[in-house]
Amino acid sequence: MHDDDETMPPARRRWDPVVKLTHWAVVGAVLANALLTEEGSATHVWIGYALAAVLALRLLWGFVGPAEARFSAFLPNPARALAHVREIRAGGHTRHASHNPLGALMVYAIWSCLGVVIASGIAMAGLPGAVRAERHEPAVATAQVGGEREEEGEKDGRKDREGEEEGGLGEVHEAAVNLLYLLIVLHIAGVVFETRRSGRDVVLAMLPGRG
Repeated sequence: MHDDDETMPPARRRWDPVVKLTHWAVVGAVLANALLTEEGSATHVWIGYALAAVLALRLLWGFVGPAEARFSAFLPNPARALAHVREIRAGGHTRHASHNPLGALMVYAIWSCLGVVIASGIAMAGLPGAVRAERHEPAVATAQVGGEREEEGEKDGRKDREGEEEGGLGEVHEAAVNLLYLLIVLHIAGVVFETRRSGRDVVLAMLPGRG
């Protein structure tokens, strides 16, 4: 039996402290890196590492957390999402202890996008504590000018390849970030719509101190 079965009595939406903590931590990290830090700066990168840890905690909680926080409570299902849209158009209303079918699709979309943002960012910056070793070539005196030029050409070639790789990752990172912003706007619009349709319980359930 699913949480949104119409035969079930109305369920009061609620979220446990870990879900609330990870939700608002993601909000804070995204806002901080969007508005307060410079892209590529140490602060920007470390906030990205923190975001990765928060997302990992929430995904782990999807397996071991309480019933309404587990993935099994809001598995993505396009067919159920379409049925939910038809229910809204017909004026029906089913309360959900967890995410409704449309909300579930949005949650997984945001998590997936965050995963791409984090993975591409770490691919460019490296893992925490990892320092990109600078390639120090020994200065060897040589009378062969052609050999020196060939060696310099190899160095330049390596730098060009590294620049191309980082450029590609940078484009992926930027595209994922822009998509994330769009998903966040749609998420907020959905929360506003659901709040007007279902009442303040949708927003209050995610506020700290609300059981």
